[in-house]
Amino acid sequence: MKHVENSHNKELGSKGEDIACLFLMKHGYHIIERNYWRKWGEIDIVAQKGKRIYFIEVKTVSRESIKQISGSSAYKPEDNVHPRKRQRLARIFQTYLINKHVTDAKWQFDIICVYMCQRERIARVQILKDIII
Repeated sequence: MKHVENSHNKELGSKGEDIACLFLMKHGYHIIERNYWRKWGEIDIVAQKGKRIYFIEVKTVSRESIKQISGSSAYKPEDNVHPRKRQRLARIFQTYLINKHVTDAKWQFDIICVYMCQRERIARVQILKDIII
């Protein structure tokens, strides 16, 4: 049962990242890289707009109906980016900048929350900008 749940979560996360990339491109961002991975962490999306680099963490949640997407909820996906996760992200951001020889670019960390209703094939995207790491 756990394997099926993990597989569903990976599929949901992948769809959420696809939606986030479409959202970003629609708003003038250029996607540089997806799923930049090292053993100490992963960056879901690396994008650029103008001269700024954006490290983006995508959090996707599934809802049963459009009403649940539109309404407020006690659960906020961005709450999963807790202090320990932020420490790991800071380390992977540094690794990326060093490995790609990016020395003078300004960068920021954003979180994109994707709320999906798969049955109705609707999604809502919320971007939280310039999160303090």
